[in-house]
Amino acid sequence: MEKGWEKAWPALRAAFPYTVPILTGFLFLGIGYGIFAHSMGLPKWLAPFMAATIFGGSLEFIAVTLLLAPFNPVQALILSLVIQARHLFYGISMLDKYKGTGWKKVFLIHLMCDESFAINYTAEVPAGIDKGWFLLWISLLNYSYWVTGSFLGSQFSTLLQFNLKGLGFIMTTLFAVIFLEQWLKEDQHVSASVGFAASLGCLAVFGAQRFMIPALVIILAVLTILRKPLQRQGGRGQF
Repeated sequence: MEKGWEKAWPALRAAFPYTVPILTGFLFLGIGYGIFAHSMGLPKWLAPFMAATIFGGSLEFIAVTLLLAPFNPVQALILSLVIQARHLFYGISMLDKYKGTGWKKVFLIHLMCDESFAINYTAEVPAGIDKGWFLLWISLLNYSYWVTGSFLGSQFSTLLQFNLKGLGFIMTTLFAVIFLEQWLKEDQHVSASVGFAASLGCLAVFGAQRFMIPALVIILAVLTILRKPLQRQGGRGQF
């Protein structure tokens, strides 16, 4: 019987190509975060430490300002819950995917981010590759890109001075490509249409800063209602 660790390396080779677009975006955005944190007066070790422990993207930028403001734990808690509330829906969506991953599930939960969710939810595990290791490597690689970028930015902040404006478009493009790939894979486009319509409608009603949570609630509710009909018709209910 093949040992667990022997399954890890083929899974790494299979997972890495999926994360290359994330490498580009996370590395430079992480550098920007490290530079920002140090420029605000935080010690050089704190940015990579927060990147490794919080791993919350926009929440980490806000954490910098919270650390510099008067101590208010209630405000910090509420802000964190609001900003990261979408992870509740990510977790529900990944229940089946993470089933049977054993001890890896603990790390998969902590390493969840928008990009890892998008890839792990939509990617099909190649034949002969261990599912648990494949999902874990995608999450670990994305995590390492962000932490490495944060470390480089904080350590060399006085030397690295460049404009990161517009770099976030890389992430937007990635999600657009993933959506198009799923659209082409599906015979039916019910779930993709639900996601697109809900997002567009909530964007119009709530605005760009507040549309995500209402959109996720609507998507979850509608797909839950349509789950059995989609399964009977052979749909996977992916979006």
